Amino acid sequence: MSEIEELESRVQNLPKEEFTMFRDWFFEIENEIWDKQIASDFNAGKFNQLIKNAKDEFAQGKARQL
Repeated sequence: MSEIEELESRVQNLPKEEFTMFRDWFFEIENEIWDKQIASDFNAGKFNQLIKNAKDEFAQGKARQL
């Protein structure tokens, strides 16, 4: 049995309260990883073209301020 299969089995057999705690922890970790990736991509300039396009569309009246 692989580690993933073992984890799947263990998670499926958790009592409801412990599963809820695990799920909340997992979502928190997943969100932290996502936030770090977004920050890294932003710092690397990967959003620069999207930001420029949005500003251009706003200036052309194709978008409105929220």
